[in-house]
Amino acid sequence: MIVDASASTRRNQALSQAKGLLAGVFDDAYRQRARLALLTASGKGARWQHQGLKASAALQPWLDALGAGGGTPLFDAINQAADWSAKRQKRCPAEQQRVLILTDGRVKDMPALSARPAQPLPLFSGPVLLIDIERGPIRLGRARDIAAQLNADYHHIDEC
Repeated sequence: MIVDASASTRRNQALSQAKGLLAGVFDDAYRQRARLALLTASGKGARWQHQGLKASAALQPWLDALGAGGGTPLFDAINQAADWSAKRQKRCPAEQQRVLILTDGRVKDMPALSARPAQPLPLFSGPVLLIDIERGPIRLGRARDIAAQLNADYHHIDEC
C-alpha cells in the first residue's frame, strides 16, 4: 500500500477522506489476518511504515497521526514497493499480493515507469488499484495517467 501524504493532499480534505478509506482497509485486513506493507510518499522520499506484518490495532495511532507535507516522491515509493514486492514474492511464492495506491497524482515530473532489467513487466505481480484522491474545482487528472502506466484499475475516491 502506498499513501501519498504530500502537501497537495491537504487541499479540499483529500487526505482526511483517504484516511477514512484507509481505516476501512485496515479493519478488513485485520479481520482477514492479512499482511500489510505500507509506504508513505511525502517530503523528499518514500518511507516504510509497515513491512509484511499482520494488520493490527497498532495501525490506528499511525493513521490518526498521519499528516501531509512536502513534495510527492510517488515514483520513488512505487519503485521501492515494486522491489520489496518482488523479493517478498520469491520468499513467499504462494502469497497473493495486491497493491493499493492512494494519490492525488500531483507530481512535478511524471517519468515513464518501466521495468528494471532484473524485473519483467508488469512492475507488480498482483493486481494494482489506484484510488485518486484529488479533490477540488480544478483537477489535473494525472492519477489516471499514472494508473494507466501501471496497468492499474482506477477509481476516484468519490466512487468508493
